[in-house]
Amino acid sequence: MATWYMLTLVGEDRPGIVAQVSQALYQGDCLLGEASMMRLGGNFTIMLMVSSQQNDNHIRQLLQPVAEKLTLRFHIDPIEGKLHQHHLPDVQITVHGADRAGIVAQVTQAATNAGLDILDLESDVAGTEQQPIYIMQIAGIATQGIDKIQAALSPLEQQGIDVKVIAFDTMLG
Repeated sequence: MATWYMLTLVGEDRPGIVAQVSQALYQGDCLLGEASMMRLGGNFTIMLMVSSQQNDNHIRQLLQPVAEKLTLRFHIDPIEGKLHQHHLPDVQITVHGADRAGIVAQVTQAATNAGLDILDLESDVAGTEQQPIYIMQIAGIATQGIDKIQAALSPLEQQGIDVKVIAFDTMLG
């Protein structure tokens, strides 16, 4: 029986990371599941579900040469696969404001207290070093309704944080 693992890799961004990691896993008879891979501040990070008939040491042996060659650090955790159990978001929150400590904590705490189940969060620092702007996008499920989330986030506008909460319907079928 195959076991699922969550594989995380981090290192300086360079061409070929995804190709070499996925090729090593493929050649080692591993199956890939869901993944999130992205460039963050000059670094590249991978979160990847990997299934193998063998134990995590097998995956370590497959990845060690690639990790050394590309100067990647990696970590492997056993997980339950739970594929095909996606939650569909019904709300999108966009946040813009002068970059300062606490924006993520303030927004996510207020939204969570108002019933937001966060499914995805992406952020970026734009602007200049002298005037950085923090940009965040959150997709989630409004378990207590969108109005409650809007009300919880509206006080942040007084602190110079622009917050937009948009409901959207996902059509299935």
